[in-house]
Amino acid sequence: MADYLFWIPLLPLIGFLINGLLLGKLPRPVVSAVACTSVGASFVLSLLAFFDLKALDPAARQVEQVLFTWIAAGTFHVDVAFLLDPLSAVMILVVTGVGFLIHVYSTGYMHHDKDFGRYFAYLNLFTFSMLTLVLANNFLLMFVGWEGVGLCSYLLIGFWYHKKSASDAGKKAFIVNRIGDFGFLLGMFIIFWQIGSLEFTEVMAKAPVMFAAGGGLITAACLLMFLGATGKSAQIPLYVWLPDAMEGPTPVSALIHAATMVTAGVYMIARSNVLYLMAPDALMVVAIVGAATAFFAATIGLAQNDIKRVLAYSTVSQLGYMFLACGVAAFTAGIFHLMTHAFFKALLFLASGSVIHAMSNEQDMRKMGNLRKYLPITYWTMLLATLAISGIPGFSGFFSKDEILWKSFSSQYGHWALWLMGFVTAGLTAFYMFRLIYMTFHGKERMDSHTRSHLHESPRSMTVPLMALAVLSVIGGFVGMPHIFGVANLFEGWLAPVMHSKGHEAAAHALASAGGDAGMEWGLMAASVALVLIAIFAARHFYNKKPEAATALADKMTGLKTTLANKYYVDEIYGALVVRPLVNGSLFLWKVIDVVIIDGFINGLAVIGRDASELLRFVQGGRVRNYATVFVAGVIVLVAYFIFG
Repeated sequence: MADYLFWIPLLPLIGFLINGLLLGKLPRPVVSAVACTSVGASFVLSLLAFFDLKALDPAARQVEQVLFTWIAAGTFHVDVAFLLDPLSAVMILVVTGVGFLIHVYSTGYMHHDKDFGRYFAYLNLFTFSMLTLVLANNFLLMFVGWEGVGLCSYLLIGFWYHKKSASDAGKKAFIVNRIGDFGFLLGMFIIFWQIGSLEFTEVMAKAPVMFAAGGGLITAACLLMFLGATGKSAQIPLYVWLPDAMEGPTPVSALIHAATMVTAGVYMIARSNVLYLMAPDALMVVAIVGAATAFFAATIGLAQNDIKRVLAYSTVSQLGYMFLACGVAAFTAGIFHLMTHAFFKALLFLASGSVIHAMSNEQDMRKMGNLRKYLPITYWTMLLATLAISGIPGFSGFFSKDEILWKSFSSQYGHWALWLMGFVTAGLTAFYMFRLIYMTFHGKERMDSHTRSHLHESPRSMTVPLMALAVLSVIGGFVGMPHIFGVANLFEGWLAPVMHSKGHEAAAHALASAGGDAGMEWGLMAASVALVLIAIFAARHFYNKKPEAATALADKMTGLKTTLANKYYVDEIYGALVVRPLVNGSLFLWKVIDVVIIDGFINGLAVIGRDASELLRFVQGGRVRNYATVFVAGVIVLVAYFIFG
């Protein structure tokens, strides 16, 4: 296993190099074959690595491959090395598996794009960067992948750079993430300063000795790293870039939202679970921010009419669930939801891409309706994904979402208020997702006649990945069935060697096994399912049976609707309080400090020198009699001075 581990990230890099260096010289079938084969082969190797790891004793499920020494300076030593353990095994399967399906889908979706080769080169580079991030055995190499996915998000969000909205969105993502990345760097500096190493195994082993539990230093390190996570994984206050990321091609949105960039922050915190368990104040902040983001983004999703923007705010909200889980020390539940979310969110975005493809690039749901008649495969697969994200029993999202809600209520780090925010968010999620389904696929046809005449189902290169993801969205949650169902939680058992919160989780299970607490868990589960069903029927009433009722209700709540539609004016507030002051301050530094003061001083010295030279040049006329006259005049002045002075 250690002999071939490096091939998992290397193969997508080779695909990037081939398509990148031969850009414009390869036919499209070759470009797509190189891109898809490289990621597909990486997925096969990931599967092989998973089964090889599974064959080991649970206590020995950790394999490292050191490629070479990267930095060696005094006591600072960092290798380019990869770590495969149960956590990274889950991540590489998600990245390569879902990523491969997105690559295949892209061959149909981007078929007519003039920059076909550049697109697939970027997509392979994105996959390589994410695999480097999740396989790294130390924080510094993780940070290389961390920055790599940030660069690729900039390139792919702004892929259609001729559109100002796309180029602006790419820059926005890049700049916002730099804020978080600065925090992550400072957190790494604290860890190295205190422990003297950045390797995960050494850091986690020495942290309980080198850091004081609950102390200011470990809390600061965890909060700074969480700042990095809020940028990469789009949490309050740095979530504002992700909704605009939809400006890129739809498969890019699927890759960013489901399998790569936004999962990086959740993975980093789960990987650092030992540190966070030593900083309960930081855990509390993670939980509060996660719960607040989940609720906040869900409310915005209620009023969006762009099909991709609804899904974008859904991603922000679901990521909040993952951080809520990590914040109550249920790291396994957070990673479980990361995995199931990758299935149904990739499917939702790809299905929306199928809709947009059929609608001649129209994204406004108000101009759709009754598309199930024309796009049956897209409709049924997207409906399955919607049932999954809504938390309908039996679907993947139900198991992972319910696990998070229960842990937020029962964990010693949890609180009923955190559970309540997650509970309400579940209802909001079901409502806005079925609002999307009813506005898009049901009701009257609201598109123009020209668009209607061209409606058709997407090609098989797009529908086959939809069907594969639909299967995963249905069955993907059964590996993590909760203990109250009387079965072993396979996913939790798999991650147990990595998650040092297993003692707390065992305590929670012991509580759940008691009659009263088991009854409480069943009761909370039933309540969340009931709320979801009520939300679905409400969406059906307002957006399918009686759409005029939705219009009448919106007219009565114009202020709230406007506020939600404008996303609470957060972008405008940031513009007024942060962006414009920075721009105006930069202009002041440029036009006043730089041009007037600094340049003025330097240029003033030059002017003085020039004018003095203009005066003195008359002394050097080149005529001897003038020199003699000046010499005699000087002598007369000196004599007069000595006589009369």
